[in-house]
Amino acid sequence: MKNLVIVESPAKAKTIEKFLGPDYKVMSSYGHIRDLRKKNFSIDIDHGFSPIYEIPDDKEHVVSELRKAASKADMVWLASDEDREGEAIAWHLYEVLGLKPQTTRRIVFHEITKSAILHAISNPRGIDMGRVDAQQARRVLDRIVGFELSPVLWKKIKPSLSAGRVQSVAVRLICERENEIRSFECTPYYRVSATLAGAGQPFRAELSARLADKDAARRFLSDCHGAELTVGDVTVRPLKKSPAPPFTTSTLQQEASRKLGFTVAQTMMVAQRLYEAGHITYMRTDSLNLSAMAINAIKEKIRTDMGERYIKVRNYHTTSKGAQEAHEAIRPTYFDHATLTDGTVQEKRLYSLIYKRAIASQMADAEIEKTTAEVAISSRREHFTATGEVIKFDGFLKVYIEGHDDDTAAADGDTSILPPLAPGDKVSATAITATERFTQQPPRYTEASLVKKLEELGIGRPSTYAPTISTIQQREYIEKGVHEGVKREFCELTLQPSGAIKETERSEMVGSDKGKLIPTDTGMVVNEFLTRYFPKILDYNFTANVEEKFDAIAEGSLPWADQIRLFYNDFHPDVENAKNMRLEHRVGERQLGVDPKTGQPVSVKIGRFGPLVQIGTGDGDQKPRFASLLKGQSMSEITLDEALQLFDFPRVIGEYEGKDLTVGIGRFGPYVRHDGKYVSIPKTMEPAAVTADEAIELIRSKRDAEAKKVVKTFAEDAEVQILNGRYGVYIAAHGANYKLPRGIADPAALSFEEVMQIVDKQAAAAKDTPKRTAARRKK
Repeated sequence: MKNLVIVESPAKAKTIEKFLGPDYKVMSSYGHIRDLRKKNFSIDIDHGFSPIYEIPDDKEHVVSELRKAASKADMVWLASDEDREGEAIAWHLYEVLGLKPQTTRRIVFHEITKSAILHAISNPRGIDMGRVDAQQARRVLDRIVGFELSPVLWKKIKPSLSAGRVQSVAVRLICERENEIRSFECTPYYRVSATLAGAGQPFRAELSARLADKDAARRFLSDCHGAELTVGDVTVRPLKKSPAPPFTTSTLQQEASRKLGFTVAQTMMVAQRLYEAGHITYMRTDSLNLSAMAINAIKEKIRTDMGERYIKVRNYHTTSKGAQEAHEAIRPTYFDHATLTDGTVQEKRLYSLIYKRAIASQMADAEIEKTTAEVAISSRREHFTATGEVIKFDGFLKVYIEGHDDDTAAADGDTSILPPLAPGDKVSATAITATERFTQQPPRYTEASLVKKLEELGIGRPSTYAPTISTIQQREYIEKGVHEGVKREFCELTLQPSGAIKETERSEMVGSDKGKLIPTDTGMVVNEFLTRYFPKILDYNFTANVEEKFDAIAEGSLPWADQIRLFYNDFHPDVENAKNMRLEHRVGERQLGVDPKTGQPVSVKIGRFGPLVQIGTGDGDQKPRFASLLKGQSMSEITLDEALQLFDFPRVIGEYEGKDLTVGIGRFGPYVRHDGKYVSIPKTMEPAAVTADEAIELIRSKRDAEAKKVVKTFAEDAEVQILNGRYGVYIAAHGANYKLPRGIADPAALSFEEVMQIVDKQAAAAKDTPKRTAARRKK
């Protein structure tokens, strides 16, 4: 074998193999082939903080195959990604496979196209040890923080908690926003809008000031009855709107969240597939740059489809803190087609977004004429303001309109046309309405807005946003809201032609937190503890400065071990002090009052399985009693009465089939227990109000669902079944699940022999590459 090319993923390998001839074999490392030992600290503090690496069990087979292939190759080409993780993968491959400088080449490319691959092979370079050191520094620092801080959390709050350098700062942002929301006091006011008529055409106008209360609104409307409305200043000014630059990682994550409803992790997963299939350039980048080749291709596409007037070449420059690599922005590799002909629906939607954004970035400004007219009210000092916009030339708007994080910004883009108005013109009011509105609390973060904030603060890098947001949810410090909001009444006052004021009570749904990031009680308590005792770790500037030091290490201007030593010498004593300090109460514990029945104190705190209420202290002979909080209850807001009600459970509510029906509250929420089996009580039902009839109905429903789950069983083997699952019918055999092949119209008609043929075939296919499959799942 003449040439061996090693990349990170099998999908990438498959695409590259198409472009290279028979002299090249392309193999995958399936990500990192070695890492710090999982169960040990794995950092040699006494010898320059050297990391102690190991090859995980699920990578032994991969390494063995790569080592065998490398030994037979005349030349090995390390073609992992060009970012720090990719550079580290290349270095680990070089070290573990025992490669030699004279027979090893490092190649990089930002897109998987034939020209890019051949260009990379013609222009190899060495492994960039600056980037490798930056990756090692990040890995070592994160291991120090995690291994040193986590035991403190176990001791002071509850077992199994963990802390991370960037993750903890992200949790702090969300917790601080939640505290702002909890302390926010909503203030009502009245906003006045009017439908006016001038030159025979209606148009809308808004009062220039808010009115404090209903009495002020009534006075204003009364004063408007019979008042003369006169046009004052009219300004007409041209505006230009410029397109947004092509996507970086963070802006792609934000826009895909707004427009497609994708999570940050979902966006990166789909983008990775598009990149590996050769459809887009590398998706982890903070560069806004486009290559000259890409700009020329975009120009030609615009000229062909829309004409010369729509072209305006733009060269964007990155302004984000610590932009780390000289990549291009995210763009299609080819501009011949605006849509994908193959791929999943998600891939097609994301590709379309990337394509339109890249095309729009090289298009002319939109030309808009904005007219603003003031309308004076003879009986008042305030005035109405009417605004209209006319698009004179659509420019880039023909292709793309950027999304917004809030409804207000989106509403600002709405356009309306005003009739011809001149100063001194008299206009009439066909309707004037004062509507009660309310000051808005700070918005909770979405995944998209959190990425934006992290980027603004210089915390994290393109490769870390998605894993950071996933991790804080997996650790149950943060959860996504599910509530649609609450109903709120508001008042609407309308001026009638007779001068009377009609008052109408209306309602609206407000406060929806669906999809928003909300801290759990555990997240709030951990954040409070870390902020108090480890303020430096959670300081935004400190975290951003660490990222800047990683950038300097990558550039070769800072020795990484020295930076780790400085951090450790400052951080380690704080950890030891925190371990040994004595706290009067458990961290996060809140005293609610006294139980009137026993006279024992009642408190709420974090327990082994989450937030709970405790009656008693355990100091005397009487053991304390515990009850878990219900879903939706918060440690910071639960009252003494609500806490005491939790101890009404478990309680017997009746009998069914000769066995007790018991309602209780467990670790996973409220339930009905009957004959040793449990049925969850839906969120829509109040546990304290569940009747025996309702409990019986829940039991019967669960039995029916379980009966429908089993499509077929087999006398030949009780451990083989055909089942109905969440994603359709499947085979369950001896603890493993198997897909039914397409085209089987009636699964219940399958014989035992036919089922076992399907099982054996799929099991054999999986057995061929068991370690690779495990590696792919891990990745």
